[in-house]
Amino acid sequence: MSKFFQAFLTGIFFTFLIDFFLFLGIKLNYINHYDIDVYYNILFADHQNIFVYLLSSLLLGFIIVYISNKKVTIITFVLLFILSLSSLIPFVGYNLGELLLMKKDVTLKDSRYTYVGNIYYIGRKNITFYDKEIKKIIILDKKELIK
Repeated sequence: MSKFFQAFLTGIFFTFLIDFFLFLGIKLNYINHYDIDVYYNILFADHQNIFVYLLSSLLLGFIIVYISNKKVTIITFVLLFILSLSSLIPFVGYNLGELLLMKKDVTLKDSRYTYVGNIYYIGRKNITFYDKEIKKIIILDKKELIK
């Protein structure tokens, strides 16, 4: 049983490293591109899927601890690490951020206006929205929107 916990904790550590660089690339190449006011920690915490993270931790921990062929372990980790580092390339990081965070052709309403455009980022309190009619990025308060 202790080897299972060792594998799980090792997987958590290495998955954290991989996710760190993945979200760093999104922050640098997507969030900063649109001047969205959000800290890295909030971005990381709010958009981390706990089920995917735990499953990845289990699989990566299993590969690192239980597989005796170290070449397979090293190749797997290096490939995953290179994939996460690729988000630091502006094109890749921007497109990954767009894939994960942007919602296109959305209509939002508040008590006075109807907004048609793209959601660039949904934060804890605000939505960063590109309004196609006025061709400008606006910040909408989530509390004021009608569902």
